[in-house]
Amino acid sequence: MVKHNINMNRLEPDKRKATIAALVEGNSIRAVSRMTGVARNTVTSLLVDLGTTCAEFQDKALRNLSCRRIQCDEIWAFCYAKDKNLPFDKQGQFGFGSIWTWTAIDADTKLIASWMVGSRDTEAATEFIGDLAGRLANRVQLTTDGHTPYLEAVDDAFGGDIDYAMLIKIYGESAEPEKRYSPAECTGCAARTITGRPERRHVSTSYVERQNLTMRMHMRRFTRLTNGFSKKVENHIAAVSLHFMYYNFVRIHTTLKVTPAMAAGVTDRLWEVEDIVRLLEEREERLAVEERTERNLRSYTTSLPSKPKR
Repeated sequence: MVKHNINMNRLEPDKRKATIAALVEGNSIRAVSRMTGVARNTVTSLLVDLGTTCAEFQDKALRNLSCRRIQCDEIWAFCYAKDKNLPFDKQGQFGFGSIWTWTAIDADTKLIASWMVGSRDTEAATEFIGDLAGRLANRVQLTTDGHTPYLEAVDDAFGGDIDYAMLIKIYGESAEPEKRYSPAECTGCAARTITGRPERRHVSTSYVERQNLTMRMHMRRFTRLTNGFSKKVENHIAAVSLHFMYYNFVRIHTTLKVTPAMAAGVTDRLWEVEDIVRLLEEREERLAVEERTERNLRSYTTSLPSKPKR
């Protein structure tokens, strides 16, 4: 039996719109609660439902993409506590401590074609690159940083049908004694061809690294030196899914003058926050129908007369 978690005490559409608008502009759960008058638990519940809805929609919509140049990167965050502060029973468990968001951006349309929240090992890289490969309609030029797991992951997903290069940054020694938030100076970059014939002038990770800044600005969970970090990995994933839904379909890109989804041909219109609310309402109605069907089926099954014993 499939059990759906449906909150029947729904917010009014206008209240949902205001809550979503506050969330996607980088406000914390508590700040959104103060701004909208919605209880914190209700905001969190809405976020999780929205995240699931946005992930399902984009999984179907972002297919057969005609991208030409893709850049990939990973961005760090943490859930529950930093690694050094984790209790013994939480160490080594996914969702506790360091967590990474893998992103793939189309350098031309700025569309986030694929993303994944997970660890930073070869298994996660293989899953992420495999998902990306399944969304592309043609051969692409791919650029990543020098993270070693990409090598095996790209080979498994694309074989030789890709123009792939790594951009390896070279860092010097930092003169500052405190290095946690002051990374060493980048003294140079080395472009390394891995597969195919990538164009050297397009071997870059600038756009995907700029996307990291956008994520930190528009999701409080990614902001350093605050207490707005994620406490549960499920909420973290939901926030990422909602962010990319808003970024791809609603937020007009300054350079493109349209949304990334419009530039990539995924949609032919500008979305509004109301459209995201409508997606959630349609999902809730669908789940409610499924739950009623299951309930009626169980009721019918239990009302059937039992077979006589021989």
